[in-house]
Amino acid sequence: MTISAWEAVVLGLVQGLTEFLPVSSSGHLVIAQALLGIEEHVLIFDVFVHLGTLIAVFTAFWADIWGILKRPFRKITALLLTACIPTALMGLLLNDFFTALFSSLTAVACALCVTGILLWISDRFHGEKTIEEMGFGHALAVGFFQGCAITPGLSRSGSTIFGAILCGLKRSEAAKFSFILSIPAILGAGALEVLDMLHTESLEISWTYILGAAVAAVSGYWAIRFFIKLLEKAHLRYFSLYCWLLAAIVLLRQWIWG
Repeated sequence: MTISAWEAVVLGLVQGLTEFLPVSSSGHLVIAQALLGIEEHVLIFDVFVHLGTLIAVFTAFWADIWGILKRPFRKITALLLTACIPTALMGLLLNDFFTALFSSLTAVACALCVTGILLWISDRFHGEKTIEEMGFGHALAVGFFQGCAITPGLSRSGSTIFGAILCGLKRSEAAKFSFILSIPAILGAGALEVLDMLHTESLEISWTYILGAAVAAVSGYWAIRFFIKLLEKAHLRYFSLYCWLLAAIVLLRQWIWG
């Protein structure tokens, strides 16, 4: 199946904005594809738009990422690797369970409700720790929340920032850890999609895939900048209201049209 230019722009914009805003990119992509009438999952396009969001993270946090690459044997590297462990285990062991949820808009709506609750609670906490002051148990906890966020509708950024704030991190530090942690998560998910793609579809690449990736990169960068400013002002409850409203609309649509 091919993706038209219009669909590539819409899906790239949805991926870029919702990967970093705490409203669940996977949930929004499921909803957007349903609205656009895209019934077949296009794995190769998913890989391209995820690469676009990776470019956004590297651009927004290049100074921090370059610092880690120059001095890899620091505590932050060990913390990031530790946080990847529960995410990787959950992704591998529960892959079939998570995959099945992508076909259910009701499951997406329920997960959006959970996302709203986590964000509402997050506004009540204000930590003081930096990333270097995190414990490895805290890193495992954040990684667990990221693993849970494989569920479509459960925001990855919202879940990991919730976990990091709950562990006592400053809001800005929680966001930085969450977004840098998204790099191995996105790479891992992309690798799994490529493996699936090799077994299920050809490697034909359309120029619209590159268009979708570009849109995801640009929109993702500005989503990061915008979200960090809001996070510092403890405005996550606004995203809670959005998640609950969207969940209600999806459930209403399901009940009326089936």
